[in-house]
Amino acid sequence: MGDALTTVMAAYASIRDQIVARLSEFRHLWAEGSEEDLFAELVFCLLTPQSRARVCWAAVERLREANLLLRGNARDLEEMLTGVRFKRTKAGYIVAARGIFMEGGTLDVRGRVGKFSTPSEAREWLVRTVKGMGYKEASHFLRNVGLGEDLAILDRHILKNLRALGVIEEVPASLTRRRYLEIEGRMRDFSEAAGIPMAHLDLLLWYMETGEVFK
Repeated sequence: MGDALTTVMAAYASIRDQIVARLSEFRHLWAEGSEEDLFAELVFCLLTPQSRARVCWAAVERLREANLLLRGNARDLEEMLTGVRFKRTKAGYIVAARGIFMEGGTLDVRGRVGKFSTPSEAREWLVRTVKGMGYKEASHFLRNVGLGEDLAILDRHILKNLRALGVIEEVPASLTRRRYLEIEGRMRDFSEAAGIPMAHLDLLLWYMETGEVFK
């Protein structure tokens, strides 16, 4: 773990300012962004499983430019999801999610998600309610709208690095709720010991795999 930790700490020192700026943008989105901006982040997180983040965000931008994010049917959406894996299924997830957050023709993501007293409660509701949204996707969404900075986004990049750091012994083939929360707890303990806030640690480990601080 020694060499891995040294590498992580050196990388953190070099990009800490970028991470702080990105997290500030996420918090600003919740405070000042439109309901469509917030829904776009939710759609992005629904698209990301087994697909590249940049490809998924480009698909979201195409949907917005075509005025389909809030109005297109599943077939319309599917045609715009170029490069996204399982695009037919995910188009259906978007339509279903829209139905949850749209009431009387008015989108209300902020009201539905912001009513919970803690990010963990909001995450549980999202996982129960939004089809296609597991703990990773719900944590990702909440972090990207400035609400989930103490939650772990356990994708393959993060898990691989947690193993290298000795936080976990192996990368699990799948994650039950219990296992997810267990690893999240271990990551939180490491975060505190290393002096790197959880949201910083996530973006840092993602940077170390991809070479960029994205979302």
